[in-house]
Amino acid sequence: MADNKPTDEEFFDDELDQDGLSERLDDLDEELAIARAASLRAGLDDYDLDEEDFELLDTVTEDPDKITYLPALPVLAVVGRPNVGKSALVNRIIGRREAVVEDTPGVTRDRVNYKAEWMERQFTLVDTGGWEPDAKGINASVAAQAEVAIDLADAVLFVVDGNVGATATDEHVVKLLRKTKKPVYLLANKVDDARQEPNIATLWSLGLGEPYPVSALHGRGVADLLDLVIPKLPEVSAVAKQEVGGPRRVAILGRPNVGKSSLLNKAAGEERVVVNDLAGTTRDPVDEQVEIAGKVWRFVDTAGIRRRVHLQQGADFYATLRTSAALEKAEVAVVMIDVTEPISEQDVRIIDLVLESGRALVLAFNKWDMLDDDRRRYLEREIEQDLAHVAWAPRVNISARTGRHMEKLVPALERALESWDTRIPTGKFNAFLAELTAAHPHPLRGGKQPRILFGTQSSTRPPTFVLFTTGFLDPGYRRYIQRRLREIYGFEGSPINVNMRVREKRKR
Repeated sequence: MADNKPTDEEFFDDELDQDGLSERLDDLDEELAIARAASLRAGLDDYDLDEEDFELLDTVTEDPDKITYLPALPVLAVVGRPNVGKSALVNRIIGRREAVVEDTPGVTRDRVNYKAEWMERQFTLVDTGGWEPDAKGINASVAAQAEVAIDLADAVLFVVDGNVGATATDEHVVKLLRKTKKPVYLLANKVDDARQEPNIATLWSLGLGEPYPVSALHGRGVADLLDLVIPKLPEVSAVAKQEVGGPRRVAILGRPNVGKSSLLNKAAGEERVVVNDLAGTTRDPVDEQVEIAGKVWRFVDTAGIRRRVHLQQGADFYATLRTSAALEKAEVAVVMIDVTEPISEQDVRIIDLVLESGRALVLAFNKWDMLDDDRRRYLEREIEQDLAHVAWAPRVNISARTGRHMEKLVPALERALESWDTRIPTGKFNAFLAELTAAHPHPLRGGKQPRILFGTQSSTRPPTFVLFTTGFLDPGYRRYIQRRLREIYGFEGSPINVNMRVREKRKR
């Protein structure tokens, strides 16, 4: 007989903490909780653990103020004009076919990150993709793409077609690359055998140093190139590393014409950004230190995210890249939603972008002064249906144009960031897990019941928890754990991750 699969509702009854879990955790004898957690940790020695497990367990701490950051991997960006073989090179380096490769210029429409490893060094590889020409021509578009890549990378692989030589577009990008202080490696791709190598001598004229002949298709020269490049990358990324201290960094996100620039102008108390009813006026993010309610913040206003990236042409695609860049550098995102229009698929996609980035989240419902009773009823229904997965995010109802309720933004940002920084001591977290599993054990699966052996919070920003288990936990059960974590500890405005490590008992 098949096991009954649990639904979320099975674990929903004590959402209101009718079982008094919160009080019991408050009254916990901390020394006893620490001792129990240490005993559970010692019990893991009977299981097959790998090197990563031991590294993680070394970070276990009882100090809730100790913030752990995962080291930011160095970033290597691949740039170049369309159809020079950038995606083929990316596939060759990561060792699997993930980047889309077609014999058509501009197939890649977005900046895509891949984790890669070479000579036991891990790094992030960024495939920046090709561009369609905009009104100013393809040169400007490719240069814009290269500019973003340079901003967000520790080193750059500039790919040209070794058989074609340097084109006007290549020259356009080279002007930018010459200005950067970051290492740039000039790759002459499509050099499939030694007979073609003399052709690349002309590339010395680009002024980027020695051109390296490679064939992404056949792998020729790629290993030698990586042997040269990877040891020179920093151990921890200089561009992606966590910044600590100074004003907290806020990205203002939203679809075009939702009022992002008006919000920044009102916060700054001046016309800092061009405001125009024409959607998409803003192209670049504008950093602005702003004081609201006596507190200084660094706001980044970003260009609106367009509905379909693959249909965008140069300037809008560039704006989308800039938006992603702003989010990467931010700690908390304010997603603005226009209450006078139905919540759209676009709004949800922008929120999901924030969730994927792991940033704290505040929802700002703008143009609230223009809301009538009929629209308000529909809006509440839309929020319930479309934004249920972020019900934990603080909501502020504002008018960026008039400045109404702007002061409410600060406590919402502070709550979200406090949650994002929260750490639960290991003893208390394991006591929490013990209470939960005693009240609601995981259902049997194939006659076996997965058990949680030990849990720890591996990092903050966002809070990330790791559970060592004897079997796979159902998604519904993991969501139940997340809901109870939110109920007991709040985490208002922060995504939380619950990861599993299924481990088998060591054979004697």
